[in-house]
Amino acid sequence: MARLAQTAGLTELQIEILRTVKDFVDREIIPHATELEHKDEFPEAIVEGMKEMGLFGLTISEEYGGLGESLLTYALVVEQIARGWMSISGVINTHFIVAYMINQHGTDEQKQRLLPKLATGEIRGAFSMSEPECGSDVAAIKSRAIADGDDFVLNGQKMWLTNAARAGVVATLVKDDVGGDSVYKNMTTFLVEKEPGFGETRPGLTIPGKIDKMGYKGVDTTEAVFAGYRIGADMVLGTAPGKGFAQMMDGVEVGRVNVAARACGISIRAFELAVEYAQQRRAFGKPIAEHQAIAFKLAEMATKVEAAHLMMVNAARLKDSGERNDVEAGMAKLIASEYCAEVTQDSFRIHGGYGYSKEYEIERLMREAPFLLIGEGTSEIQKTIISRGLLREYRSRG
Repeated sequence: MARLAQTAGLTELQIEILRTVKDFVDREIIPHATELEHKDEFPEAIVEGMKEMGLFGLTISEEYGGLGESLLTYALVVEQIARGWMSISGVINTHFIVAYMINQHGTDEQKQRLLPKLATGEIRGAFSMSEPECGSDVAAIKSRAIADGDDFVLNGQKMWLTNAARAGVVATLVKDDVGGDSVYKNMTTFLVEKEPGFGETRPGLTIPGKIDKMGYKGVDTTEAVFAGYRIGADMVLGTAPGKGFAQMMDGVEVGRVNVAARACGISIRAFELAVEYAQQRRAFGKPIAEHQAIAFKLAEMATKVEAAHLMMVNAARLKDSGERNDVEAGMAKLIASEYCAEVTQDSFRIHGGYGYSKEYEIERLMREAPFLLIGEGTSEIQKTIISRGLLREYRSRG
């Protein structure tokens, strides 16, 4: 058993789930990831394997056909999957967020109709908040929902949707015309149901095509264009308009723990590759691991892996306990993504010229790690969230 990134206090079921996932990653993902990634090919066989394992229903309660596991279990599973290939964790990330949001905020009818299908992977979930002219500035979104009788009509363009082409339901945040006393109280989350595929998947909803990316390949990243898309009021998440911002932020906290977990997974893999290569590669008559410059680098990498893992676990456990974890999730996402970039680059340097070759796995990790500095809010956004939370807690009494 590896020494790094171990988690104390897990149940026997959690340990068994993680052991099963790790074996699956070692057997079914790592041997095929680089080839699939270079081809930008969706991993159909791997996804089917995850369906059979029940991973799409990992956090969905048993009442709806899921496993009913905690956010911590989810995060540790994501960490292992990202260790194999970060894109695979992307296949289930937005799915988990949507399932979480429906479970936390949906009506009984929405839960009963959607969660059993999400649990089996029969339908997939996608998450839509960003737009072409706004990312973390959620108040600046322009897409709108106008009430029309018992329906709403949606217009606007959404950006950076992971899984949108393959999703059956997309949790979509838009401004509404209900009118609140704050910009954050006139936003609504709609559960937009659609057919998988590109083009006009429903009247008024178009998924134009895949966005070509530097890394994070294999998984689809797309836009969504709403042009007179009509949707029933019963597809408002929770049915009460104007609560979308708070619902989305709840989901984003889960997403930030997920991104931290993904960063931990890539860091673990980058370290594994580096420590193995450093013991095999010889220079000046001995393995390079025996040179102090490399040995110290390995020590620093391992320490960063451990620190990031512990902060990610803490953020997940806080969320599971029902406590507010915006600061801790921001801290975990910040340190895990920054350390991931550093650990991956150190592994790349240890590989020397071979690290630049597409034959070596570290080349892929070098293109995947930067995404985590941006996804679910940049490091600068995390610092804003953290500092605001700290100033709230440590308000001056002077």
